[in-house]
Amino acid sequence: MAIEFTKYHGLGNDFILIDNRASTEPKLTPDQAIAWCDRHFGIGADGVIFALPGQDGTDYTMRIFNSDGSEPEMCGNGIRCMARFLADLETAETGKFQEKYRIQTLAGIITPKFESNGQITVDMGEPRLWASEIPTTLTGEKVIDQPLEVAGQSWNVTCVSMGNPHCITFVDDVAAIELEKIGPLFEHHPVFPQRTNTEFIEVVRSDYLKMRVWERGAGITLACGTGACASLVAGVLNEKCDRRATIELPGGCLDIEWAADGRIYMTGDAEKVFTGSRS
Repeated sequence: MAIEFTKYHGLGNDFILIDNRASTEPKLTPDQAIAWCDRHFGIGADGVIFALPGQDGTDYTMRIFNSDGSEPEMCGNGIRCMARFLADLETAETGKFQEKYRIQTLAGIITPKFESNGQITVDMGEPRLWASEIPTTLTGEKVIDQPLEVAGQSWNVTCVSMGNPHCITFVDDVAAIELEKIGPLFEHHPVFPQRTNTEFIEVVRSDYLKMRVWERGAGITLACGTGACASLVAGVLNEKCDRRATIELPGGCLDIEWAADGRIYMTGDAEKVFTGSRS
């Protein structure tokens, strides 16, 4: 049986969205998601997102399978795409949509909200800094500017969880990083028992950072919302940036703020690409 889908992207981080509101179980298996995400023989995407019924008073539940079939806790660009998808579904059905959603994820409840200019602001919650929460076996209760040996080189890293693990390192020139070579070595480093996303950050100004990312389970992507949030936190902890800054990614820019209430707010766009069906 053919399954309908809509493809969206957030700064080039692209996802296949499936209306799964009639069931609590995803319509695809992880192996099917791998096939759908294949950019040569499938639809092509960084992951498949399922919009499932809400739980415990939330509006909806989000689950996502990466392009390698693994299931991450959350995805920042993905949840903006899901919010746009839900708004499109509701508009088609009722002629209107909610301006704010409470979405259950494996990282907890995440709240995206539509701004008057069409951008989407997501309350990403508070960053988690304890090493056991990342998780990482690097020494110390928190991992801030700590050396890590990767590929025969010592990198100073800061680890942050946004519900999923991130390892951030600051470099002079992000364009010079051989991401396809070094990224997998960070992701599968033994100090990260659940693997890790890795962000390489160049500080342009205190309010402007450049970022390239190797995503756990997806590899090189054009953007990573949780990674941008984690990178701002790492920048603040290392006194390299302001608590609000623009993060430039290969696919575009996100506005990230670590607000006085301790929560991270991410603002960016999400765009519909096309619809279709596949068996």
